[in-house]
Amino acid sequence: MGLADVLATVPDGSPQASLAHQVDYARLPSHVAVIMDGNGRWAAQRRLPRVEGHRAGIDSVRDVVEVSARLGIDVLTLYAFSVENWKRPPAEVSVLMGLLKRYLRLELDTLMENDIRFRVIGSEDGLSPDVRFELAAAERRTGANGGMRFNIALNYGGRAEIVAAARRAIAAGIDPQALDERQFGELLYTGGQPDPDLLIRTSGEMRVSNFLLWQIAYAEIWVTDTLWPDFRSRHFLEAVVAYQKRERRYGGIKEEAVGAGR
Repeated sequence: MGLADVLATVPDGSPQASLAHQVDYARLPSHVAVIMDGNGRWAAQRRLPRVEGHRAGIDSVRDVVEVSARLGIDVLTLYAFSVENWKRPPAEVSVLMGLLKRYLRLELDTLMENDIRFRVIGSEDGLSPDVRFELAAAERRTGANGGMRFNIALNYGGRAEIVAAARRAIAAGIDPQALDERQFGELLYTGGQPDPDLLIRTSGEMRVSNFLLWQIAYAEIWVTDTLWPDFRSRHFLEAVVAYQKRERRYGGIKEEAVGAGR
């Protein structure tokens, strides 16, 4: 994966092509996490029901997954549904779950063709049996793939994840005095994966919304006013280019913005 793979899907002379040439493919972020926000505002601006914003956002998911895999990103995590989202009207929640199932059915072959491994992070509590079935089927079918790991955070909350990890440590009989940060990180949903190097948030909101609270401790944050249904590969490439221009300090000395483990 790299420049040629990205250029194969964008028009010659396009902003995407120009940005693709600016990316340093030896210094990619290993893990990119995205807070997909703005679906409701996108629909309101067009005087459409909120659910139409969610429908339009599916195209953005498809575009971002494809460009991430073609760039050579190791891990992509999208924030699809938080534990707080259950407070939304039941009809809207039902549409969101239906769109998730539809996405998996339509895109599963594409995930396989691109060697992408799909995984859900979050709690299964409250998810209907049909949703659980589709998620498990996608995880099972892509489980042996060795390319990009694609996480969807569903029924997810960062605080709840930390509490659940603490409970797992207690259940496993781990001595609290012997537990260090590395071991605790392995008990989280993202255990075995690098922490996010880059956190992207759409719609201009300046908050992390209870997302990957432990894992984003040193992530670079990039915020765009673009609403999620309008977010495309060009915006993703802009975020990566901006990330590579930053100096990462980790609370200490200056360091170039490189992905973990690269």
